[in-house]
Amino acid sequence: MFFFLSLAALFVLLFMLVLRYRASLLPHVPARLRQLFPTFNNYQPLSTFSDQINAGMSSADFDLEANVRDEDSRAGLDEQGTREIMEIMRRERVNFDQARLIRHNRILAQNGIDPSGMPLDSKAVTRL
Repeated sequence: MFFFLSLAALFVLLFMLVLRYRASLLPHVPARLRQLFPTFNNYQPLSTFSDQINAGMSSADFDLEANVRDEDSRAGLDEQGTREIMEIMRRERVNFDQARLIRHNRILAQNGIDPSGMPLDSKAVTRL
């Protein structure tokens, strides 16, 4: 009995580790195995500004090409934010600027702020 419980716990632990470290483990998985699981192919890390530009993460209002021209030493945009914006662009079929706005409004809402920038807390002092 305990053997089966420990075996089940081992599989759950392995599954959780694979989910957590999927981006770093994915390059080591053979291509034939990746084709069997198409959800593994959805995300590939975009580590440089050039990669992010090629993925459509630039616009006239948010110009990453200027960073490349000016030889910006930073690695690129935040990976988690890039993932979220790409997911919004894919799911809601919007362009880069609209996806950035949607993500920004969600972050504001999580922090109790409406899209205009005013706090939603009724006790907040907004005027003196």
